Amino acid sequence: MTSKLAAILPDLSPWRSSRDFRLLWVQGLIAYFGSFTALVALPLQIKELTGSPFAVGAMGAVELIPLVVFGLYGGALADAVDRRRVILATEAGMAVLAGILLVNALLPEPLLWPLYVVAAGVSALAGLQRPALDSLMARIVPHDQLPASAALNALRWQVGAIAGPAVAGLVVAFAGHGAAYAGTVGCFAVSVLLCLRLSPAPPVSGSDRPSLRGIVEGARYAWSRPVLLGTYAVDLAAMLLAYPPTLFPFLADELGAPWALGLMYAAESAGSVLLSLTSGWTSRVRRHGLMVVVGAAGWGLAVAGAGWFDSLWLVLLCLAFAGAGDMLSGLGRSTIWNQTIPDELRGRLAGIEVLSYSVGPQLGQVRAGTMAGWTGTRGAIWGGGLACVAAVGLLAAALPKLVSYDATTDPDARAPPVGPPQARCPGRGRARPRRSFWGGGGAAAPPPPPRVVGVSTVGVHSCV
Repeated sequence: MTSKLAAILPDLSPWRSSRDFRLLWVQGLIAYFGSFTALVALPLQIKELTGSPFAVGAMGAVELIPLVVFGLYGGALADAVDRRRVILATEAGMAVLAGILLVNALLPEPLLWPLYVVAAGVSALAGLQRPALDSLMARIVPHDQLPASAALNALRWQVGAIAGPAVAGLVVAFAGHGAAYAGTVGCFAVSVLLCLRLSPAPPVSGSDRPSLRGIVEGARYAWSRPVLLGTYAVDLAAMLLAYPPTLFPFLADELGAPWALGLMYAAESAGSVLLSLTSGWTSRVRRHGLMVVVGAAGWGLAVAGAGWFDSLWLVLLCLAFAGAGDMLSGLGRSTIWNQTIPDELRGRLAGIEVLSYSVGPQLGQVRAGTMAGWTGTRGAIWGGGLACVAAVGLLAAALPKLVSYDATTDPDARAPPVGPPQARCPGRGRARPRRSFWGGGGAAAPPPPPRVVGVSTVGVHSCV
């Protein structure tokens, strides 16, 4: 019985092997809590100021350009500078922006335009930060523990995603937006203090300065790998066509349950947590591309159900199933990315990944808000869910290598040689070993990053 239970529960090997992993896990949990508190408070404040679903969805358009520009640049930056410095600077910037939201909320008549300015600023900082965070993972976690580390990071993310929205909904209802933003400021302040204790993470020796040529080099590598392209395309389609949180304030009103807004945000995360808590079996899966496809299709089908049913509890159940599907897809994506991308390209490919799993939600907000103006809230949700299922099916048919990907046979998924990280030889495409400040390949390396620290206050899904 004990062995069967151990096979289901999360694999704690990465947690046990690194003190810094544990430190950053706690730091990420605190930052997530603050981020998801703002995730509820900010769109709700825009709704109260405007009463327009389009105004809420327009946040996605405001965030899109900063995310694209700074996400790509952040990828090149992560390959060229100390990643710890990037993380610290951007996390401190998040705290300042949260402070602006707090000051605005305390005004006698809060202004609308600062909300969009802050949303754009957070999007830019998140674009700069996330490649630096993401590109640390494969360097610090043993190759065979990458699926386990993805599940542990996902579990941490989901704890914050449940607690943050649930508490924020109550705080906003009974204490106002100012109290919610004050909590966000406090969370980021603690996060910055914890980040100061992280080990330095300098770039691979011989790394080039951030440049357009370096970004293009990363894009060419991604374009040459159909499996990577498939993970990007499937996630983009799922989020673009079936990302419903923008409409939750309006859906709660239509169901006659405005008090349940926080529960709607938390329901998706509850489903993700359930999958994460039973994720031990994912460490034995080798068909990670199939995980991506099945999870994304399940997400779309469950979102369609959330838009179709009239019962609040059925809606919450569907949203929980959607969260589980998104988490399954996210675990597959994260494992493929970390197992197949060379270390010297990880920052730039992480920048492309930011576009993959963040641009979709930003555009998805615009899609949802615009479509709701034509079809109503419910039609925009269930119609988008069915469109997602259809799009994922077409992509699976068009990209058979994604579905057939097998970590035991794919040449790009082979484990790297045991030993220190690699540095590029000048003028050559191959790599040569170099002396590393953390020695060999494993436990004493710097900690893995959270997938979403200082995340944009909108446009968040299970980016594990």
